[in-house]
Amino acid sequence: MTALSAVGSDVWLAAGYCLFMVALGYAIDRVARSVASASEGGSLSGFVYHEHHDAWLCPEDQWLWPQSFDPDNRIMRYRASPTVCNSCPVKDSCTSSYLGREVQRSVEAWPASEAARFYRGIACAAVVFGFIWPITVAVNGPGTTGLLVLAAAAVLAALISVPLFSHLWRSKVHMPEGMRSLTVDESLDENEEAAAAAAGRRTRYASDHRTEGKESA
Repeated sequence: MTALSAVGSDVWLAAGYCLFMVALGYAIDRVARSVASASEGGSLSGFVYHEHHDAWLCPEDQWLWPQSFDPDNRIMRYRASPTVCNSCPVKDSCTSSYLGREVQRSVEAWPASEAARFYRGIACAAVVFGFIWPITVAVNGPGTTGLLVLAAAAVLAALISVPLFSHLWRSKVHMPEGMRSLTVDESLDENEEAAAAAAGRRTRYASDHRTEGKESA
């Protein structure tokens, strides 16, 4: 007790700051996770994932089946039949796409998406900054007991923060068998091409009908 009482206030403040920054990192990660969950829950309101089918069931009892896999963001894309979606009475409140409603599902634990990893990176950066003050105090020579206090705080902070850093090192994800691999850009390009083709067909058919009407007249 006597030895601890001799430890300066700067040592205790530095040790407390180190642990506080770890707590701040977890708070940032928790808030980001909650916001992401709320956003996904809103965009997928009424959609239910059935693991045994690996498919989603929409509120109108229509299935969305796996369409492609994005190896960069670790997400599986599911899409409903365009024919079904385009004739659905609630299509306007569900999707504006003529290609059918699409939903996405992460194939790994948080953080999977680039946005999630960005916020996890901020949380980890907060933890790293938490070690700067204790290191600075240690360099100034706080004494043996002071060094032990700082070392104990640093070790505890490092152990507690391991889960925050664990998902930043990605392991290789194997693409599901028989599934196409499409990045976000490739998927957007494919959707745009399909939408343009569908619009061209509608325009061409309309022109044909007008031509036929003029010929008949």
